Amino acid sequence: MSKNKVLYGLTNVHYATYSREEDGTYKYDEPVRVEGAVSLTMSPTGDSNNFYADNGIFFSRNSNTGYEGTLTIAMITDKFRTDVLGEKMVNGGFLETSDAKGKDIALMFEIDGDIEATRFVYYDCTVARPNQTANTTGESIEIEGQELTFTAKPRINDKAIRWNTGEATPEEMYNDFFKAVIEPVEVEAA
Repeated sequence: MSKNKVLYGLTNVHYATYSREEDGTYKYDEPVRVEGAVSLTMSPTGDSNNFYADNGIFFSRNSNTGYEGTLTIAMITDKFRTDVLGEKMVNGGFLETSDAKGKDIALMFEIDGDIEATRFVYYDCTVARPNQTANTTGESIEIEGQELTFTAKPRINDKAIRWNTGEATPEEMYNDFFKAVIEPVEVEAA
């Protein structure tokens, strides 16, 4: 893999629902593409704790509890509504109930670079129900995407939060990235 100098442009967003096995491991379903990616914002979560002594910061520790994020897409798909948000198809439309059982997902995407795209997977994401907004049409039509907020948290079994491709990523792994969720295991460099 090549060395990028800059990253830009979000594309190739996918999600994969999962189940947890009795031994705590995660079993991911086949990734599903989400078309119409507009933007993605990820903010780290966790606390910074400082211990003061000798008139200054003597020791500092940061905790890593994952990320909070917002994914804006052109339109939430019917499949996403049923697969992830737990809505039910009723009378040809979608019914949201207070006891809907949404599913957590792995979130996958790529960000283009000056040489090649960097591909990311966040292993354990909880997606919140989207806000609904609409505005009247003025002199021009302004299209607004739909925002999904989510939390990317550490997996229970191995504390993995995120993995992304790098210079040493094997070509086959890079090319097959969106076929299945890549597990964080040591791979010998070529």
